[in-house]
Amino acid sequence: MVFLTILLFSYLQMSQQIQKTTANSKEMISNPRLIPVHGTLNIVRNQNVTLSCHSDSGSPPVRYTLFKHNQKVSTLNRPDLTPSLFNLTINSANDVGEYKCKAENNISSGGKYSNSLNFTLLVFFFTEPVSKPMLSSPAAQAKKGQNVTLSCLSENGSLPITYIFFRGRQSISPPVKMQKREAAVIFLFINSSSDFGPYKCRAENSVHNNTKYSNSFNFTLAEKFKSTMSSTGFTSTTNAEESEDYVIYAEIEPVKPEEYINFSAIRREDGKAEERACATIYSKAIFRD
Repeated sequence: MVFLTILLFSYLQMSQQIQKTTANSKEMISNPRLIPVHGTLNIVRNQNVTLSCHSDSGSPPVRYTLFKHNQKVSTLNRPDLTPSLFNLTINSANDVGEYKCKAENNISSGGKYSNSLNFTLLVFFFTEPVSKPMLSSPAAQAKKGQNVTLSCLSENGSLPITYIFFRGRQSISPPVKMQKREAAVIFLFINSSSDFGPYKCRAENSVHNNTKYSNSFNFTLAEKFKSTMSSTGFTSTTNAEESEDYVIYAEIEPVKPEEYINFSAIRREDGKAEERACATIYSKAIFRD
């Protein structure tokens, strides 16, 4: 009888130990922690971020669910207590806000929620960088004493865009801020040979470290010629940079039929004509009917 009593007591103790062991093996999940893997909450548009959700204690398996503004984003199941990693891409301002995660296991009631995280979207990264500006002029040729214009335009980039014009490495204009998608224009006076160029312009907006320079532009010297008809029927020309009365005529006469011609130069200035002292030049020519 005593033996049976001792045996029954031992059985009860064993049962209690088994119940305790079973209870310990089904531990409720702890509140998880939600943290950014890369350690920062300051992000930019189109950036990939990873959030880690992890409960330190609780009986596996564990189901983790990520929420954004109380709306479910994704669910991951873990067979152990290792962290669940949620990969996100922040495409717009709608993708930032309050994030939380929830951890559940087989014996939890409703699960446990983590701390909340709020991302900060760096606003200036929403600004589109300027594209390489194009520097141009309505007239590619110019002469001394002429007024000319230069235009600088970036076809892409968030407004406003600020332009500055340069001749060589020297700035020749104050910053010109354009609020519309229009070219910045400056007016120049061609006074010397250095005024022909080279020119460049620079464009920038609020995007940091994104200054763009244009192509190089040079004005070419305009070569205007004045034409007239000589007494022999041949056309002659003069450079426009010289006096308007300065005309060079080519007097041409045959020396040998169909073979050679005699060339001499006559200078006409202020209505007077005089033959220059010069050697007679023979040139072979072929005449066709």
